[in-house]
Amino acid sequence: MTEQTQRIRMEAIAYLCEEYLKNNFIDPETSERLGVKRGLRNPDGTGVLAGLTNVCDVVGYDWVDGKCVPAAGKLIYRGIDVERLIRAAAEEDRFLFEEVIWLLLFGSLPTAQQTQAFLRVLEAYRELPENFAEDMIMKAPSPNIMNKMARSVLALYSYDDDPEGLSLQNIMRQSIALIAELPSIMVNAYQIKRRVYDRQSMYLHLPQPGQSTAEHILSTYRADQQFTRAEARLLDLCLVLHADHGGGNNSTFTCRVLSSSGTDTYSAISAAIGSLKGPRHGGANHKVMEMLDGILANVDDPCDDAQLADYLRRILRREAGDGSGLIYGMGHAVYTKSDPRAVILRQNAAPLAAQKGFETEFRVLCAIERIGPAIVEEVKGTQNVCANVDLFSGLIYRMLGISEDLFTPLFAISRIPGWCAHRVEEVVFANRIMRPAYKYIGQEQEYLPLEERV
Repeated sequence: MTEQTQRIRMEAIAYLCEEYLKNNFIDPETSERLGVKRGLRNPDGTGVLAGLTNVCDVVGYDWVDGKCVPAAGKLIYRGIDVERLIRAAAEEDRFLFEEVIWLLLFGSLPTAQQTQAFLRVLEAYRELPENFAEDMIMKAPSPNIMNKMARSVLALYSYDDDPEGLSLQNIMRQSIALIAELPSIMVNAYQIKRRVYDRQSMYLHLPQPGQSTAEHILSTYRADQQFTRAEARLLDLCLVLHADHGGGNNSTFTCRVLSSSGTDTYSAISAAIGSLKGPRHGGANHKVMEMLDGILANVDDPCDDAQLADYLRRILRREAGDGSGLIYGMGHAVYTKSDPRAVILRQNAAPLAAQKGFETEFRVLCAIERIGPAIVEEVKGTQNVCANVDLFSGLIYRMLGISEDLFTPLFAISRIPGWCAHRVEEVVFANRIMRPAYKYIGQEQEYLPLEERV
């Protein structure tokens, strides 16, 4: 493309944007006056009730005398508190993500025999279709792994003998295949990105038999394929905590909306990946690390609460950080007093931080968790704000030596079991296309013949 062509294009787009802004505006006050529930939120901040689910419950408040009262957060998978699952994994020193996949999809914990059989099924689906990596990933690399994952999921449609079938058996088959294949897609996409965009060597390792999902990721990601059991267990913990978060979180709701239309599994899951990519959703852990790096670079003593508090105030006033006015890793749509995922990650990150030399970074994030709510209330007037899961997940991935390119993709790897469980539920039981209303507030205008338009 010549410089002149590029200039003409940019000038044209600038003009078109001016034309749009000249004719389009929606006053937020109008939304309030008409009772529009922006973000599908009620006036008290709770979510609009849009459906029913057996898969997952997210508890962040209690109802007392008809009022929403802050409460300690709970995350419940199929009736089992996730804290109980995490405690069992620690006590028995074993990987849990595969059992959680089973729990979310089928509704109960697997027996020992079912667990072993399910591990073999996932392992059988883990290797990508023949020539898929070469044709669909290597030939069209992407600088953003989330986009490459979404495109690859769509591409798998062409490798399916029955891509459109909506029977329970067919959707379950597709779900198991995608859950097993997505980690391989992610690592392959990252390795190609390293080679093409970062000008570094890439390593394409084959899946090894007998590995958990966490072990498979570390084994194919690392050049030497070496990792400790403690590292793999910590990654497994992250996968478990991100596996689902109710039907109303943005990416799962996206999956359910598409599923309600009767579209195929690949389209629904690809759309969910696109939703998760956003910095207001799954992309927040990357923004936390950017914020942390900014704090370490600009605060003389980041471990001093007074200095850190002053910098956090500047972030909220858009005087520091990325200008968004957000303390990333703080606040949640449901949780008020605490996010149980953040609490569990903080507890489990401490030993690795000491071992890997990340004590300062860990202490700063703990301080943000401790003083952040009061700072937000002071500057913004917002009450009942707590740290969320993103505050610590990015640091854990960094301590594991995982590139920031994979922070959000790892979230997608974790969440696809939840997406698939909700898709099955939507298709089998809901059986009605989602169609909320939007009120038209545009002005009436007369049609003018072309020659009369000025």
